[in-house]
Amino acid sequence: MFYLNYNNLDAETQQRLLDNSKKDVEQIYGDELKAYATEFHLNYKTLLEEEAVRNLYNYHFIFNI
Repeated sequence: MFYLNYNNLDAETQQRLLDNSKKDVEQIYGDELKAYATEFHLNYKTLLEEEAVRNLYNYHFIFNI
């Protein structure tokens, strides 16, 4: 088994994982992020992107070869 982190993956895999992470974050924290972005006059999409990247570093990637 190989243990990798997000930075060790190719660009296509990173993008796919980032898209999945955005969906997860939006599903779980979407309303809270929108309220926060509105309250502090922030761009919601940028905030979502930052939270999705932060969320990715909570994942553990294990590959069996």
